[in-house]
Amino acid sequence: MSENPSHENPPGENPANEGPDPEVIELATKVFDMARNGDAEALASYVDAGVPVNLTNEQGHTLVMLAAYHGHAPAVRVLADRGADLDRANDRGQTPLAGAVFKSEDEVVRVLLAGGANPEAGTPSAVDTARMFGKADLLELFAAR
Repeated sequence: MSENPSHENPPGENPANEGPDPEVIELATKVFDMARNGDAEALASYVDAGVPVNLTNEQGHTLVMLAAYHGHAPAVRVLADRGADLDRANDRGQTPLAGAVFKSEDEVVRVLLAGGANPEAGTPSAVDTARMFGKADLLELFAAR
């Protein structure tokens, strides 16, 4: 039987058409782990090689959300520099900036703001989160924008 390009499986699907290709899932898991662990250099390489900068997991977390929440400012920076949507909320309405405020990751907050993140985006927003936890310094920083 010869191969016919018109009958090829779509990228990311296995030959039995039973959902996502396990190799694609493995790669995505690896890239999400890079974001969680703050491996900025590897993230940059993978995104530059074609991994979507706004890749999202089953909870709606983007790579930048995971890097921000885990306090990895350099990883957040490389993703922002490559066009990551800094205001993209997860399935619970949380943004990377609100997550960084919640986790008291001030350097990440500054990187996100420098990249154009909106402190009013999300539910609760970064402003709401700063108010909730009495972070007057961050409220001043947001007001100065």
